[in-house]
Amino acid sequence: QSQLVESGGGLVQPGGSLRLSCTASEFTLDYYAVAWFRQAPGKEREAVSCINADGRTYYADSVKGRFTISRDSAKNVVYLQMNSLKPEDTAVYYCAVDGPGSTIAWGYSFGSWGQGTQVTVSS
Repeated sequence: QSQLVESGGGLVQPGGSLRLSCTASEFTLDYYAVAWFRQAPGKEREAVSCINADGRTYYADSVKGRFTISRDSAKNVVYLQMNSLKPEDTAVYYCAVDGPGSTIAWGYSFGSWGQGTQVTVSS
């Protein structure tokens, strides 16, 4: 599989919003479960949200009601809309597709990662 590319990160004030995008240039994301993970400095990588090939969505408790994952099949993009952002959401956000790998979340294994995009929530 080719590299996944994340974009859309940045600096935002608490309560603000960002939309992250995950794209793949040489394969179709629709055929995979695609997940967003995040890793804050000094912390373990944690699963944030996932959308499977059937469109079912999953969320970590910490982001339920604030984040929304979605697909745009025509553009081959998976989005993570993040609203009501909090300082504790600050992290590098990565997208991943299911396949051979050691990271397990919501019953899927993930081993193909993008380079990450920094999200900083600060006043």
